[in-house]
Amino acid sequence: MYFFYNTIISVAAILLRVIALFSPKISLFVKGRKDVFSTLRKNISALDKTIWIHVASLGEFEQGLPVIEKLKSIYPEYKILITFFSPSGYEVKKNTTAGDIVTYLPLDTKKNVLQFLNTVQPELAIFVKYEVWPNYLRELQKRKIPTILLSAIFKKEHIYFKTYGGFMRKTLSKFTHIFVQNDTSKELLDTINYENVSISGDTRFDRVAEILRRDNSLDFISNFKGASKCFITGSSWPEDEAIITPYINQCSRNVKYIIAPHNIKADHILALKTSINKAVICYSEIQNKNIADYDVLIIDTIGLLTKIYSYAEITYVGGGFSTGLHNTLEPAVFGVPVIIGPNFSGFKEAEDLVKLKGVLPVSSTSEFEKLMNKFLEDSDFLKTTSTINKNYVQNNTGASIQILDYIRTLL
Repeated sequence: MYFFYNTIISVAAILLRVIALFSPKISLFVKGRKDVFSTLRKNISALDKTIWIHVASLGEFEQGLPVIEKLKSIYPEYKILITFFSPSGYEVKKNTTAGDIVTYLPLDTKKNVLQFLNTVQPELAIFVKYEVWPNYLRELQKRKIPTILLSAIFKKEHIYFKTYGGFMRKTLSKFTHIFVQNDTSKELLDTINYENVSISGDTRFDRVAEILRRDNSLDFISNFKGASKCFITGSSWPEDEAIITPYINQCSRNVKYIIAPHNIKADHILALKTSINKAVICYSEIQNKNIADYDVLIIDTIGLLTKIYSYAEITYVGGGFSTGLHNTLEPAVFGVPVIIGPNFSGFKEAEDLVKLKGVLPVSSTSEFEKLMNKFLEDSDFLKTTSTINKNYVQNNTGASIQILDYIRTLL
């Protein structure tokens, strides 16, 4: 079976080079891997002790970050290598200080795997969530390098649980230990007789819990908000904004509005700004302006949203009408209600919080208007919904502590 897998990987490598000629994203994927081995040789010597963490993209990096930060603190004598599969993760986090070395992961060919492991010689390998690469895992096991999978989720439709999934089941068995997010995942692994598994929960809860312990103050937001209630929209898409802006335009209540769009390109920001008939200003325009005079603030930059959420009484998280729901935990950790679009299936924390009634989905402008009015008129409803979200995050922290306790037995 490895012969067929390696043939597929080799063919895929050729096709990617062809597609890269026409796709900027795939071009980054291909070009970014050209210097990986020279980067590794430059930064890792034979005398170094190295811990390798591999993530697919940005979301998995955020999941792994609580463990990465604790490893760096507990084991300062180790170098931390972080590898990304996707350009969308690497290009954003290539300069992160969380790791000592940050690179792409070379494709899972036999040649690449041998060269990578011969160069890095990790004493521990950590994969996050869904990353299961047959050649890497086979060679890691052969070299007796402890290898763990953390924050994993398994579903019955995954190939591991199909009659034709023997090859991937065998690959999965090469992990030294798997930390899963929920009971269902463990029960599924039980059906294929995988025993080295623990239910630790999702490390992202530890990540967002850290947000509460930092300084989230932003003077310009304090000045903008004043004594008003504040409604904050995070990572919105045009479909979300089409639901929200009619309410903003007709609402006469003492509410300030902050919109942080997912797309901050100039043409989109201009269209959004034009669609609002109240006094509106962009973050890029606030210098030398009295921001308190405005009703709506558009955040046309990145990196501020998690702090901005701390000023909210009510939030809306985008993506539920379009490409996929964004992070609902970031506002939830502050104990505020979260409104979303109707498409949240597959996002466990959103599914959980919808059942608990801390996250509330809407499908139309009229539903959004009704819900907003209820939050603004009924303080008990607002408080109850807020408490649900705060308690949910608090009750699900601790995954990284459990994982670190296990890692201590390996290093």
